[in-house]
Amino acid sequence: MRSSNPVFSRRGFSRDNGHAGFNAVPQAGAPAAGANPYAQGTAANPYATNPYAQQDIQYGAPQAPARSGAMTIDDVVTRTAMTLGTVVLTAALSWALLPVDEANLGKSYGIAIGAALVAFVFAIIQSFKRKPAPALILAYAAFEGVFLGVISSTVSTYISPGTVMQAVMGTMCVFAGVLIAYKMRWIRVTRRFYGFVMAAAVGFVLLMMVNLLFSVFGGGDGLGFRSGGLGILFGVIGIILGACFLALDFKQVEDGINYGAPREESWLAAFGLTLTLVWIYLEMLRLLSIINGND
Repeated sequence: MRSSNPVFSRRGFSRDNGHAGFNAVPQAGAPAAGANPYAQGTAANPYATNPYAQQDIQYGAPQAPARSGAMTIDDVVTRTAMTLGTVVLTAALSWALLPVDEANLGKSYGIAIGAALVAFVFAIIQSFKRKPAPALILAYAAFEGVFLGVISSTVSTYISPGTVMQAVMGTMCVFAGVLIAYKMRWIRVTRRFYGFVMAAAVGFVLLMMVNLLFSVFGGGDGLGFRSGGLGILFGVIGIILGACFLALDFKQVEDGINYGAPREESWLAAFGLTLTLVWIYLEMLRLLSIINGND
């Protein structure tokens, strides 16, 4: 199932000349194409051979023969730990080195916004590259960490000292809960699931963009989607969408491992998971800020 994560939205793991790669022609003798949404648009799409295409509720695709240099779950875990570790390290440094008191708030905010823009550019570049670039992914993580550090420090200083830790714990709980639910097959990643999540995500993003425009030109909180009761509602929706993104990402990683994606593409999996976890953390932080700010 194609993930709504921007890293995974344009491509999938496939097999080419005995190893997995991107947008490669399937090997001869692969299973016949099914109704998998990956089959649409590109006749040679490797996901047309995915056994999941035969039946939306079928799980447990046969493991590809072990190959030297093929991606494993250990590779994904290691790269994800490196990427998230970079985010946490730079966030901690920016928290300590970029004070958010009244005298330095404007400067720190400026650096944070600049770092967020740089991280966004790096994410877009990586999303369009055919192969993962570890240096680019780690650079994204570093700049994203600067942004998160300043935002988190601001929330801790001006709203509630415990909000940041609550958001971190909440993000970890969402990740663990979705992982358990996915492994137990309580969450079934089907075409219908994918379509529902994508429709909800598009609607959510459009509403937030409209709200942002109203807040820029009209002042205040725009349409009120980020404060009060509506803010809490949309914060919960954002977290639920992030949890759905995680399920889609887990499915993508599982398919990559099952079809013998090359080890280097574990960086791409780590990048996608990091993007999703950052999304969940920001939505969790925003939700808790509204709740604690109303106390």
